[in-house]
Amino acid sequence: MKDELEKYDYEMQEPGFWDDVERSQEIMKKVKGLKDTVEAFEGLEAEFDDMETLIQMAEEENDSSLIPEIEEMLQQFVVDFDTLRIRTLLSGEFDKENAVVTLHAGTGGTEACDWVSMLYRMFTRWSEKKGFQLEVLDYLDGEEAGIKSVTFQVNGENAFGYLKSERGVHRLVRISPFNAAGKRQTSFASCDVMPDIKEDIEIEINDDDLRIDTYRSSGAGGQHINKTSSAVRITHLPTGIVVQCQNERSQHSNKDRAMQMLKAKLYMIKQQENLEKISDIRGEVLENTWGSQIRSYVMQPYTMVKDHRTNAESGNVSAVLDGDIDLFINAFLKWSNVNRDRSGEDE
Repeated sequence: MKDELEKYDYEMQEPGFWDDVERSQEIMKKVKGLKDTVEAFEGLEAEFDDMETLIQMAEEENDSSLIPEIEEMLQQFVVDFDTLRIRTLLSGEFDKENAVVTLHAGTGGTEACDWVSMLYRMFTRWSEKKGFQLEVLDYLDGEEAGIKSVTFQVNGENAFGYLKSERGVHRLVRISPFNAAGKRQTSFASCDVMPDIKEDIEIEINDDDLRIDTYRSSGAGGQHINKTSSAVRITHLPTGIVVQCQNERSQHSNKDRAMQMLKAKLYMIKQQENLEKISDIRGEVLENTWGSQIRSYVMQPYTMVKDHRTNAESGNVSAVLDGDIDLFINAFLKWSNVNRDRSGEDE
């Protein structure tokens, strides 16, 4: 990585480097990622050396009063080590890319729409804590409250690598604020995550397989929002996959963005299922209802968030819904890495 940084440093000093804005920004993004990783590694080395020095001092002087300080340093070292180790697991083809996330309300009516708005807030808070930028691409209000569906892009280093752990059905159990009888309610919301693949993906899509609808934009936006039918929804008929975009200023731009999203989604499914042809894709496997959830968020009669794939859990539901989901993301990356290693051994 240090060698790469030297190469980029030399390249950045060349005349005309800043003339190509898009390329220079891409390189600056890579440089930041490399610097962050190198600094994290060097910080770990320094922490390790400091611990060794203190241990030697405690042994030489037979001073047990240093033990609590060493234990505290060790706890911090383990946290920092694990953070860097997780970063090394982000080695997938598109892990470094931005992420496009879509949330859909499932079984539960108004309660499910409210659940989508809670999840959207959770991902917004998580993005803020990571220093990532969030851009809304499509937004549909619930009929009475909450959000029926929302698509947003999270821009930042390894955004897709982290957020791919959230793909699946999320289940909420709580006393319903929309039920006068105060009964416990179970709601579902689906989360789909795909990378923002910038280069043109070589995927053949038959025009006859597409249904393209236009509609009026909704949700928060500027003067252009809600005035024209510029929003675009594309349905891939053979698979039933739907993508939509409304944040661009023209119907043409929204259509281009939606097509890019469709290509990325079809490509990812094709890769994951090791298929030769797009025609082999049969659409979404998981239903947005009972038995399909990857994670449960229980607020009554007890409080717990549990991931059903990794068994990672937290008793602090409020903190999780406030964006503290790194515990589950890290557990998923470790779990998926172990499973990948095992499948490699089986082969």
